[in-house]
Amino acid sequence: MGYAENQYHPHQRVEIPLPQPFVKSFGNSLKETFFPDDPLRQFKGQPWPRRVLLGFQYFFPILEWGPRYNLQFLRADLVSGITIASLAIPQGISYAKLANLPPILGLYSSFVPPLIYAMMGSSRDLAVGTVAVASLLIASMLGKEVNPVEQPKLYLQLAFTTTFFAGVFQASLGLLRLGFVVDFLSHATIVGFMAGAATVVCLQQLKWILGLQKFTHETDVVSVLRSVFSQTHQWRWESVVLGCSFLFFLLITRFFSKRRPRLFWISAMAPLTSVVLGSLLVYFTHAERHGIQVIGALKKGLNPPSLTELEFGSSHLTLAIKTGIITGVIALAEGIAVGRSFAMFKNYHIDGNKEMIAIGMMNVAGSCTSCYLTTGPFSRSAVNFNAGCKTAVSNIVMSVAVMITLMFLTPLFHYTPLVVLSSIIVAAMLGLIDYEAAIHLWSVDKFDFVVCIAAYSGVVFGSVEIGLVLAVAISLLRVVLFIVRPRTFTLGNIPETPVYRNTEHYPTAVSVPGILILEIAAPIYFANSGYLRERISRWIDEEDDKLQSSQGPSLQYVILNMAAVGAIDTSGLSMLDEIKKNLDRRGLKLVLANPGMEVMKKVKKSKVIEKIGQEWIFLTVGEAVGACNYMLHKFNPPPTKNEDHLQDNWSGNNNNNNV
Repeated sequence: MGYAENQYHPHQRVEIPLPQPFVKSFGNSLKETFFPDDPLRQFKGQPWPRRVLLGFQYFFPILEWGPRYNLQFLRADLVSGITIASLAIPQGISYAKLANLPPILGLYSSFVPPLIYAMMGSSRDLAVGTVAVASLLIASMLGKEVNPVEQPKLYLQLAFTTTFFAGVFQASLGLLRLGFVVDFLSHATIVGFMAGAATVVCLQQLKWILGLQKFTHETDVVSVLRSVFSQTHQWRWESVVLGCSFLFFLLITRFFSKRRPRLFWISAMAPLTSVVLGSLLVYFTHAERHGIQVIGALKKGLNPPSLTELEFGSSHLTLAIKTGIITGVIALAEGIAVGRSFAMFKNYHIDGNKEMIAIGMMNVAGSCTSCYLTTGPFSRSAVNFNAGCKTAVSNIVMSVAVMITLMFLTPLFHYTPLVVLSSIIVAAMLGLIDYEAAIHLWSVDKFDFVVCIAAYSGVVFGSVEIGLVLAVAISLLRVVLFIVRPRTFTLGNIPETPVYRNTEHYPTAVSVPGILILEIAAPIYFANSGYLRERISRWIDEEDDKLQSSQGPSLQYVILNMAAVGAIDTSGLSMLDEIKKNLDRRGLKLVLANPGMEVMKKVKKSKVIEKIGQEWIFLTVGEAVGACNYMLHKFNPPPTKNEDHLQDNWSGNNNNNNV
């Protein structure tokens, strides 16, 4: 047999953990669930005045890094803030139109929320503002019940109410330490969903690029294309030429900025440059008389209060809550993912729960100051990062620039053509269609690729909500399959080593004659205990058949490697008991190897350990195999019913070896 046969020594007894009071164990479980990062550690051993200061710094990080702020940081943040403001102004107007809201709301939403985030956010690089996906969600979900053209006031009120509930939901997740909810949106889900939403947004912009007066309110590709090609006689070549020209200009500037990262400011300034050039072109050529639609007059002045506009007593309250929760989750997923990505580049940490509180509070404040849903968009944050921002002061600078625009410059946007805004949106959305990520998913994990395509197809051919629900459902199905159908596999000995590995993974690993070694690669719960019972029985039957066909020694021992079984419930304990009884009837012996603390506590309390016998529980697979080999050679076949006699001989051998 080689190494496994000749290297046996008496095994170290597997200890049973000391019992813990229920309150203590339950408290530890809650701590690991809601406080894995131990946020209260910094308060330990501190005097009360210091604790109060640390508490304020936790919720307002600006109090922590603000005193260390210097002139060098200010210079970098000024450049970054002005740069992202040049992008925020045209994007804000564009995305507000995408949400079927007055364009001025896009500027309002780039003024108040960035100030709140600068005080409460933990990311140095996140640039706050409106995003296309959330704007599309608001338009599609609210627009199904309230027409923004026929009922503009009610639609506006519902948009503010949706933003309020989104903010409350986001902040609640952070305060209750429920950030893991966002983790149900896997990377594959987000890639597919964002690409699908970007495709839908691009298709929606055909209305303005083609100069159409009427357009479908549906978002699926079939309805959009039907609306486009049923009105070919109304296409306006002037709008097409203008839109395609500016789109080409935006894509070219992005191309140059990607090739030369130092020229990032070219791409960042391109949207505002397009707005200025488009406005001048319309003003001097009177293009609005030839079918080129323009924004029109924008009100001067800062954000008016909108607290009284929140519709808590409306018959559409349920719609606002549902829209707020869905858009809130999407905004959180995007904002936190973007913040973590750039934090990784600069080697610092951001607290996901802090981010949820900050993003939630800025949306609550925004809903009371005529803003709609905001988060940290990737495009704006990327510009902020590349511009060399040092702190969240860049958001304050951007906010000040938007404030100046609101107070003095809004009349200049009167002649801005809507087709230019559509070109800006299309150029931004093309960057969200990450086909390289989809190819990577296909090469690494086919199931993740299916999730990605399901999300994309659901959004493009159904609706944004259908795509999101479909992708989350498939992701949850995968989680359920992992739990309900955990992996089990046979282990074999790597020749001339004490190591045991999966025989499929390591073809050189050899099975031990008369011993079947199985590994269970998951916790054992009620959901998978029945499957594991049947699967283990099938492994035993297959091993029996294989040994009989090869005329080798008959199967005598079944070793279960419990290294990956982090937890077990009463159904799992019953499963072990049933396996033990089944093996006893077949004249086989059940052996456990490497059980964890939770498993040992449960098998002790349930008295399953008495049925298995603690002498048949080993620290390692190697010790278990050594013991089984010893018994196979000492007793052939080993007794399975007279276990007391076996234990006497076993104990005697141990005593002799110890002497």
